[in-house]
Amino acid sequence: MNRLARQRIASLYDGRLQRCYVRTKLASDPVYAAVTALVAGSALPLLDIGCGIGLLGQYLHAHGHALPYLGVDHDPRKIAAGRRAVQHAGLAATMGLHRADVTELPTTRGHVALLDVLHYLPAGRQRELLQAATRHLAAQGRLVIRNVLREDNWRFHATRVEEFFLSSSGWIPGGAQHYPTAAEVCAPLGDAGLDVRIEPLRGLTPFNSYLIVAQPTGSDGGFPP
Repeated sequence: MNRLARQRIASLYDGRLQRCYVRTKLASDPVYAAVTALVAGSALPLLDIGCGIGLLGQYLHAHGHALPYLGVDHDPRKIAAGRRAVQHAGLAATMGLHRADVTELPTTRGHVALLDVLHYLPAGRQRELLQAATRHLAAQGRLVIRNVLREDNWRFHATRVEEFFLSSSGWIPGGAQHYPTAAEVCAPLGDAGLDVRIEPLRGLTPFNSYLIVAQPTGSDGGFPP
């Protein structure tokens, strides 16, 4: 995404700090481009669990994807900010943002995104959420997860430091609860009959982030290269 597009999306949000956050996030985080590539050409709706301020939906729209987008998040501040941005962009017809807990997911079936969500839940609830997410996949849908994984390396320790400051700032109330291993994330997906692919996704960040993509076994097209 070029600088002008980042500025346009940032201008939809309120306040200098929030606009700075949006510009920086869009410039440095590769996850939005990764999700966009994975759902390109699909007419299926996308359920974004833990959507925050709805940046994924804005990014998808900026890249010409008109698929219906439904974002849910438990934080009313983020939902309110995201809704104002949706109104400013004139996207209310295709982008919906709703306050909801992960136990109150809508009935949408299509693609599902879980971006940087799992480690804010205890281990047991992570498995429950992964199982719930698989039930919202369509036959040709993809579950796209980006999350830090627990590993003994400097990137993981850098992630823990960053999470401490996020929690201290109040942006993520409660902070990280459990950092999952790759096996903890992939096992429930395999049990649900999904093919799973995992690869690093760090971009310009120092964090121990991975992209995990799951889809029903035998779905057309397979994984993109």
